[in-house]
Amino acid sequence: MQTPRDVLTPDALSMLQTIASTGSFAAAARQMGMVPSALTYRVRQIEDALDVLLFDRSSRQAKMTAAGAELLSEGARLLGEIDAVANRVKRVATGWESRFTIALDTIVSKTTMMELCDAFYALNPPTQIRLRDETLSGTLEALTSGQADLAIGTGPDSSNVSGLQSKPLGTAHFIFAIAPHHPLAKAQEPLSDAVIQQHRAVAVADSVQRGSGQTFGIFSGQEVFTVASMRDKLDAQLRGLGVGHLPAGMATRYLESGRLVFKQTERAKRLVTVHYAWRQTKNQSQGRAMQWWLSQLESPTTRNALLENHASY
Repeated sequence: MQTPRDVLTPDALSMLQTIASTGSFAAAARQMGMVPSALTYRVRQIEDALDVLLFDRSSRQAKMTAAGAELLSEGARLLGEIDAVANRVKRVATGWESRFTIALDTIVSKTTMMELCDAFYALNPPTQIRLRDETLSGTLEALTSGQADLAIGTGPDSSNVSGLQSKPLGTAHFIFAIAPHHPLAKAQEPLSDAVIQQHRAVAVADSVQRGSGQTFGIFSGQEVFTVASMRDKLDAQLRGLGVGHLPAGMATRYLESGRLVFKQTERAKRLVTVHYAWRQTKNQSQGRAMQWWLSQLESPTTRNALLENHASY
């Protein structure tokens, strides 16, 4: 009889994922180019080796048992680790990372990031770039959890995290800006907290996966319209769906065109120091992709553009 080590191969785990995603043995067999009987036989081999049932066969669909779901979850993790090993081996051989993931807070200019990606790919490296949109503490979490290699737009707390290197990206100046047709546009300045609290606020959801995340500028009892990104927040406020602070670099051109109105408030101006961060590598040298991105971020012009160069729409 085969042992679990004999049957729990990467190919077998991938097969189980295909069955779960397609919802039936027949559909999975078609997708994998197998006859259904051969696929069913392989599943039974795994079940016999583990002495468990992985699928509930009482219905026509391939519904996983609790044991099957656990194997699928752990299998996905193992397949991810195998990919990570392969990536590290390729990096050692070439000096380039095969994949390089950047967590990008939505306060950062996508226009400038695309220009940087264009310059990076002009080098014709073997590295695949992946950008992750994150907000607030979710940007740093993507880095500390190992889901990103570099995080751009983290808060000042990133400089105090063990195992990370962090440098300032710049200072983001937030201003209270609203649509000219919003009721507060004609209200007497400076706006008090009590007056602002009576109107719907637009807030960006923290993308952090653990905990409740961060919120800024929301008053107790205030109605809140929550959106996924700073770009969405700008769009909502241009439409008069709510009020709130926006990065000056993102709002300036709309203030100049009259699509937004700046309002003074009783609270002090909000200035936020933004950082970029990456994981320390004590026992191995930095890959060439990391070296390239960090060298670009040493430029004051690039750092300023990442906070200020927001395209209008």
